[in-house]
Amino acid sequence: MKKTLFFLFNILFVNILLYSQVNIQKGDLLFVGIPVDYSMDADDMSSAISESTGKKGEVNYIHVAILDVDENDRIWIIDATVKRGVDRHPLDTFLADFTLKDGSLPLLDVMRLKNAKKVSEYVENTKKYLGKGYDVYFLPDNNLYYCSELVRDTYVKSDGKHIFKAKPMNFKSDDGTYPKYWVQLFGLIGQEIPQGVPGTNPNAMSKEKCLKRVGVLK
Repeated sequence: MKKTLFFLFNILFVNILLYSQVNIQKGDLLFVGIPVDYSMDADDMSSAISESTGKKGEVNYIHVAILDVDENDRIWIIDATVKRGVDRHPLDTFLADFTLKDGSLPLLDVMRLKNAKKVSEYVENTKKYLGKGYDVYFLPDNNLYYCSELVRDTYVKSDGKHIFKAKPMNFKSDDGTYPKYWVQLFGLIGQEIPQGVPGTNPNAMSKEKCLKRVGVLK
């Protein structure tokens, strides 16, 4: 019981501390980065994403989430994960989900649209997708969503144009082979690996010129 209370207090303290260090605004994007030398299980999706989309010598962004701030200044996360599908939950829940094996937090980079005039509309649009399932197929237009796909498909201008670009997806590691996780996953669902199919990933999205870096949650 004491350990549980200590854990909850610690998460609450971290939540307050993080908020005080970065001026988080509704519609900011939170990128989860893993150092290139961090050891992850070979069968883990985060590891496969890191191998396929990251570059040596850089931080590999394995996830992107949308930050929402309510009328009481409480911070919420809207994102798409295997565990929860498309969901909106408190920041402390997000931190617990993404705590690393050694008990530390990954790199949490906050980025913001340079033109944020309509960002509230984008967030409200995202909420329409709550309850949708996670896109394990990594295919466009199937009513399922992976993390960066959710951001791209909901951050849309009034003329229908996407703010973020779609590019041919890569599932191969630097040596040209497919990580074990992708081979197993797509074999299990009976689908060819969608190499080259238009899509998005957190690493590419973080480099979009429409974004500016606000700070790091520590």
